[in-house]
Amino acid sequence: MTIEYKGVALVTGASRGIGRAIALRLARDGFDIVVNYAGNAAKAQETAQAVEALGRKALAVQADVADADAVARLFEAAQQAFGRIDVVVNSAGVMPMAQISPDKLEDFDRVIATNLRGSFLVLGQAAQHLKEGGRIIALSTSVIAKSFPGYGPYIASKAGTEGLVHVLANELRGRGITVNAVAPGPVGTELFLNGKSDEQIAQIGKMAPLERIGEPDEIAAAVSFLAGPDGAWVNSQVVRVNGGFA
Repeated sequence: MTIEYKGVALVTGASRGIGRAIALRLARDGFDIVVNYAGNAAKAQETAQAVEALGRKALAVQADVADADAVARLFEAAQQAFGRIDVVVNSAGVMPMAQISPDKLEDFDRVIATNLRGSFLVLGQAAQHLKEGGRIIALSTSVIAKSFPGYGPYIASKAGTEGLVHVLANELRGRGITVNAVAPGPVGTELFLNGKSDEQIAQIGKMAPLERIGEPDEIAAAVSFLAGPDGAWVNSQVVRVNGGFA
Protein backbone atom coordinates (compact mmCIF):
# COMPACT_ATOMS: atom_id res chain seq x y z
CA MET A 1 0.00 0.00 0.00
CA THR A 2 1.36 3.40 -0.99
CA ILE A 3 1.24 6.06 1.73
CA GLU A 4 -0.08 9.43 0.60
CA TYR A 5 2.65 12.08 0.45
CA LYS A 6 2.15 14.62 3.26
CA GLY A 7 5.12 16.95 2.78
CA VAL A 8 8.48 17.46 4.48
CA ALA A 9 9.26 17.20 8.19
CA LEU A 10 12.48 18.48 9.71
CA VAL A 11 13.34 16.71 12.97
CA THR A 12 16.26 17.87 15.12
CA GLY A 13 18.09 15.34 17.26
CA ALA A 14 16.79 12.59 14.98
CA SER A 15 19.80 10.28 15.05
CA ARG A 16 18.54 8.32 18.07
CA GLY A 17 16.08 8.16 20.94
CA ILE A 18 12.80 10.03 20.77
CA GLY A 19 13.95 12.07 17.76
CA ARG A 20 14.59 8.92 15.74
CA ALA A 21 11.21 7.48 16.72
CA ILE A 22 9.54 10.73 15.62
CA ALA A 23 11.36 10.73 12.29
CA LEU A 24 10.29 7.16 11.55
CA ARG A 25 6.69 7.72 12.64
CA LEU A 26 6.36 10.82 10.45
CA ALA A 27 7.87 8.87 7.56
CA ARG A 28 5.20 6.21 8.07
CA ASP A 29 2.64 9.01 8.02
CA GLY A 30 3.86 10.09 4.57
CA PHE A 31 6.48 12.76 5.23
CA ASP A 32 9.93 13.00 3.69
CA ILE A 33 12.37 13.60 6.54
CA VAL A 34 15.27 15.94 7.20
CA VAL A 35 17.31 14.08 9.82
CA ASN A 36 19.26 16.59 11.90
CA TYR A 37 22.07 15.42 14.14
CA ALA A 38 24.75 17.07 16.26
CA GLY A 39 27.70 14.72 15.96
CA ASN A 40 26.88 11.06 15.32
CA ALA A 41 26.83 10.87 11.52
CA ALA A 42 26.64 7.07 11.48
CA LYS A 43 23.49 6.99 13.61
CA ALA A 44 21.94 9.77 11.51
CA GLN A 45 22.57 7.78 8.35
CA GLU A 46 20.95 4.75 9.98
CA THR A 47 17.85 6.83 10.63
CA ALA A 48 17.89 8.17 7.07
CA GLN A 49 18.20 4.66 5.67
CA ALA A 50 15.32 3.49 7.86
CA VAL A 51 13.19 6.35 6.52
CA GLU A 52 14.05 5.38 2.96
CA ALA A 53 13.20 1.75 3.71
CA LEU A 54 9.71 3.02 4.53
CA GLY A 55 9.46 4.45 1.02
CA ARG A 56 10.13 8.10 1.86
CA LYS A 57 13.03 10.39 1.03
CA ALA A 58 15.56 11.41 3.69
CA LEU A 59 18.37 13.89 4.06
CA ALA A 60 20.80 13.85 7.00
CA VAL A 61 22.15 17.28 7.94
CA GLN A 62 24.64 18.02 10.71
CA ALA A 63 23.94 21.12 12.80
CA ASP A 64 24.41 22.09 16.43
CA VAL A 65 21.06 23.66 17.35
CA ALA A 66 22.85 26.11 19.67
CA ASP A 67 24.74 27.57 16.68
CA ALA A 68 22.70 30.22 14.84
CA ASP A 69 24.61 29.89 11.57
CA ALA A 70 24.38 26.10 11.65
CA VAL A 71 20.62 26.19 12.23
CA ALA A 72 20.20 28.62 9.33
CA ARG A 73 22.23 26.26 7.10
CA LEU A 74 20.08 23.33 8.25
CA PHE A 75 16.89 25.01 7.12
CA GLU A 76 18.47 26.19 3.88
CA ALA A 77 19.66 22.65 3.12
CA ALA A 78 16.14 21.33 3.73
CA GLN A 79 14.62 24.00 1.51
CA GLN A 80 17.10 23.38 -1.30
CA ALA A 81 16.70 19.60 -1.16
CA PHE A 82 12.90 19.43 -0.96
CA GLY A 83 11.61 22.88 -1.90
CA ARG A 84 9.38 23.07 1.17
CA ILE A 85 9.19 22.47 4.92
CA ASP A 86 5.80 21.60 6.40
CA VAL A 87 6.56 20.31 9.90
CA VAL A 88 9.39 21.19 12.28
CA VAL A 89 10.01 19.11 15.40
CA ASN A 90 12.70 20.32 17.79
CA SER A 91 13.72 17.18 19.66
CA ALA A 92 17.43 17.88 20.18
CA GLY A 93 18.36 18.15 23.83
CA VAL A 94 20.82 17.33 26.62
CA MET A 95 20.16 16.41 30.26
CA PRO A 96 23.20 16.44 32.53
CA MET A 97 22.33 16.27 36.21
CA ALA A 98 23.56 19.34 38.09
CA GLN A 99 22.75 20.92 41.43
CA ILE A 100 21.93 24.62 41.58
CA SER A 101 25.41 25.64 42.64
CA PRO A 102 28.04 28.12 41.39
CA ASP A 103 30.41 25.28 40.54
CA LYS A 104 27.80 23.81 38.14
CA LEU A 105 27.57 26.90 35.93
CA GLU A 106 29.26 25.13 33.02
CA ASP A 107 26.57 22.42 33.07
CA PHE A 108 23.87 25.07 33.30
CA ASP A 109 25.27 27.01 30.33
CA ARG A 110 25.48 23.84 28.24
CA VAL A 111 21.86 22.87 28.92
CA ILE A 112 20.55 26.36 28.28
CA ALA A 113 22.58 26.65 25.06
CA THR A 114 21.25 23.40 23.58
CA ASN A 115 17.76 23.17 25.01
CA LEU A 116 16.60 26.79 25.29
CA ARG A 117 18.78 28.75 22.87
CA GLY A 118 18.39 25.81 20.47
CA SER A 119 14.61 26.01 20.77
CA PHE A 120 14.70 29.76 20.15
CA LEU A 121 16.79 29.30 17.01
CA VAL A 122 14.90 26.33 15.58
CA LEU A 123 11.47 27.80 16.30
CA GLY A 124 12.57 31.12 14.85
CA GLN A 125 13.77 29.54 11.62
CA ALA A 126 10.60 27.46 11.44
CA ALA A 127 8.52 30.63 11.73
CA GLN A 128 10.37 32.08 8.73
CA HIS A 129 10.13 28.99 6.51
CA LEU A 130 6.72 27.43 7.13
CA LYS A 131 3.64 28.33 5.12
CA GLU A 132 -0.05 28.16 6.00
CA GLY A 133 -0.93 24.77 7.43
CA GLY A 134 2.55 24.30 8.89
CA ARG A 135 3.16 22.65 12.26
CA ILE A 136 5.85 23.51 14.79
CA ILE A 137 6.38 21.10 17.69
CA ALA A 138 8.93 21.45 20.49
CA LEU A 139 9.89 18.76 22.99
CA SER A 140 9.53 19.75 26.63
CA THR A 141 9.39 17.49 29.71
CA SER A 142 6.87 16.43 32.34
CA VAL A 143 9.58 16.52 35.01
CA ILE A 144 8.85 20.27 35.23
CA ALA A 145 6.05 19.36 37.65
CA LYS A 146 8.30 17.27 39.92
CA SER A 147 11.19 19.63 40.77
CA PHE A 148 13.56 16.74 41.43
CA PRO A 149 16.98 17.70 42.88
CA GLY A 150 19.63 17.83 40.17
CA TYR A 151 17.18 18.71 37.40
CA GLY A 152 17.33 22.49 37.88
CA PRO A 153 19.13 23.44 34.64
CA TYR A 154 17.10 20.96 32.58
CA ILE A 155 13.77 22.06 34.04
CA ALA A 156 14.69 25.72 33.56
CA SER A 157 15.52 25.10 29.90
CA LYS A 158 12.28 23.24 29.21
CA ALA A 159 10.09 25.69 31.12
CA GLY A 160 11.61 28.39 28.92
CA THR A 161 10.86 26.32 25.84
CA GLU A 162 7.21 26.04 26.81
CA GLY A 163 7.12 29.82 27.18
CA LEU A 164 8.52 30.26 23.69
CA VAL A 165 5.84 27.93 22.28
CA HIS A 166 3.00 30.02 23.70
CA VAL A 167 4.51 33.30 22.54
CA LEU A 168 5.32 32.06 19.03
CA ALA A 169 1.77 30.77 18.60
CA ASN A 170 0.59 34.34 19.17
CA GLU A 171 3.29 35.85 16.97
CA LEU A 172 2.10 33.63 14.10
CA ARG A 173 -1.50 34.77 14.46
CA GLY A 174 -3.29 34.81 11.12
CA ARG A 175 -0.76 32.60 9.31
CA GLY A 176 -2.49 29.25 9.89
CA ILE A 177 0.54 27.66 11.62
CA THR A 178 0.17 25.78 14.89
CA VAL A 179 2.84 25.78 17.61
CA ASN A 180 2.72 23.17 20.37
CA ALA A 181 4.93 21.24 22.75
CA VAL A 182 5.00 17.58 23.71
CA ALA A 183 6.21 16.93 27.26
CA PRO A 184 7.23 13.31 27.79
CA GLY A 185 7.47 11.64 31.13
CA PRO A 186 10.32 9.15 31.73
CA VAL A 187 11.04 7.34 28.46
CA GLY A 188 13.39 4.43 27.83
CA THR A 189 16.10 6.25 25.88
CA GLU A 190 19.83 6.58 26.29
CA LEU A 191 19.31 10.16 27.52
CA PHE A 192 17.10 8.97 30.39
CA LEU A 193 18.76 5.65 31.21
CA ASN A 194 22.33 6.95 31.30
CA GLY A 195 23.76 6.91 34.84
CA LYS A 196 20.71 5.29 36.46
CA SER A 197 20.66 1.89 38.14
CA ASP A 198 17.98 -0.70 37.37
CA GLU A 199 16.52 0.00 40.80
CA GLN A 200 16.30 3.73 40.12
CA ILE A 201 14.66 3.15 36.75
CA ALA A 202 12.10 0.80 38.31
CA GLN A 203 11.39 3.28 41.09
CA ILE A 204 10.80 6.12 38.64
CA GLY A 205 8.58 3.90 36.53
CA LYS A 206 6.36 3.20 39.56
CA MET A 207 5.63 6.92 39.97
CA ALA A 208 3.09 6.91 37.15
CA PRO A 209 -0.29 5.20 37.67
CA LEU A 210 0.54 3.00 34.68
CA GLU A 211 3.66 1.91 36.63
CA ARG A 212 6.18 1.88 33.80
CA ILE A 213 8.39 4.18 31.80
CA GLY A 214 7.28 5.19 28.34
CA GLU A 215 8.51 4.08 24.94
CA PRO A 216 9.86 6.46 22.26
CA ASP A 217 7.11 5.36 19.86
CA GLU A 218 4.47 6.57 22.33
CA ILE A 219 5.93 10.07 22.26
CA ALA A 220 6.19 9.90 18.48
CA ALA A 221 2.47 9.05 18.32
CA ALA A 222 1.60 12.32 20.09
CA VAL A 223 3.82 14.26 17.69
CA SER A 224 2.15 12.48 14.78
CA PHE A 225 -1.26 13.63 16.04
CA LEU A 226 -0.13 17.26 16.29
CA ALA A 227 1.52 17.11 12.86
CA GLY A 228 -1.46 15.45 11.18
CA PRO A 229 -4.93 16.57 10.14
CA ASP A 230 -6.53 15.65 13.48
CA GLY A 231 -4.28 18.16 15.26
CA ALA A 232 -5.30 21.16 13.17
CA TRP A 233 -7.30 22.84 15.97
CA VAL A 234 -4.69 22.26 18.69
CA ASN A 235 -2.52 25.33 19.14
CA SER A 236 -0.37 26.86 21.90
CA GLN A 237 -0.71 23.72 24.03
CA VAL A 238 1.64 21.50 26.02
CA VAL A 239 0.62 17.84 25.61
CA ARG A 240 1.95 15.87 28.58
CA VAL A 241 2.54 12.30 27.45
CA ASN A 242 3.56 10.60 30.67
CA GLY A 243 1.18 7.84 31.81
CA GLY A 244 -0.02 10.09 34.65
CA PHE A 245 3.51 10.76 35.93
CA ALA A 246 2.66 14.45 36.48
